[in-house]
Amino acid sequence: MIVPVWNGRAMVERLMGSLRAQTYPIAEVVVVDNGSEDEAPEAAKALGARVVHMGENAGFSRAVNRGIRECKSDWLALVNSDVELAPTWMERLMAAAMQPGVWFAAGKILSAAQHELIDVTYDTLSRGACAWRVGHGRADGAEFSKGTAISFAPGTASLFRAELFRHVGTLDESFESYLEDVEFGLRCACLGFRGQYVPDAVAYHVGSAALGKWHSDTVRRIARNQVFLVAKYYPARLFFQLAWPVIAGQTLWGVVAMRHGKLVAFLRGKLEGVMGFATQRRNAPATGIEPHGLLQILQESENEIRDIQRRTGFDWYWRVYFALTAGGAD
Repeated sequence: MIVPVWNGRAMVERLMGSLRAQTYPIAEVVVVDNGSEDEAPEAAKALGARVVHMGENAGFSRAVNRGIRECKSDWLALVNSDVELAPTWMERLMAAAMQPGVWFAAGKILSAAQHELIDVTYDTLSRGACAWRVGHGRADGAEFSKGTAISFAPGTASLFRAELFRHVGTLDESFESYLEDVEFGLRCACLGFRGQYVPDAVAYHVGSAALGKWHSDTVRRIARNQVFLVAKYYPARLFFQLAWPVIAGQTLWGVVAMRHGKLVAFLRGKLEGVMGFATQRRNAPATGIEPHGLLQILQESENEIRDIQRRTGFDWYWRVYFALTAGGAD
């Protein structure tokens, strides 16, 4: 198990307690410390974790990749330090992940502050390169209690076959944090690796514990990484075909940021994305997938967003997005 840590001693202790209570034995817990200043790594070590020190705040992606290199298990669970796991979390994910054709598994993650609310189940991605954490902020219920095949596992708390990283590579460190798990999921989808959503594998998440949900750096990175996704995965022909959904989706996300007083951070992120566009283009993964194949992946994911939003009530962002883009991808 890999746990990136940057401060938050009390949360680390709570997570370690939930790991010790798992009904499925965990061979090793590797805590990758990003330069904590509050003795969080020392607390983890005292509770049985092996601590790897990065020596600085190297970012989420680099910390996870270091953890992947350090772990020797056939199965790797990635869990944020601000998560608490139900005792059967690992057992139920393992049961699903061991099925043929399943390369990763994600469970139902509820809000730590309000257990009746969904934090995230799994991720989806629109044609506009904007992601939705399925169910976020909605009341838990039947809609989110059905298992399904997925393409995007949230980096918050998920289980992966170690072999998967040998096939598709590790997290893109240029993304630092935010959407790095979506980029990884899109890479997996392009190469034909799918996962499973397991609703009875339950965890509880504080959410944005390090910086805060609407911290300027959070907004900047999300805005930048939306552009990076386009640069890496949308070849010229597909880019021009999807130019309007990209413009509409990402501009609307800027409106969301502006409503939270973060327009400057949003614009800085977009500028960074444009400045890094050519580099991301050069570093695009060799998936071998044709533009029509990628478009199909994006259409299927966007259709899922629209269908779940329709059944559970539209957020204003998605209502406007689908109205502007002719009702979604059919």
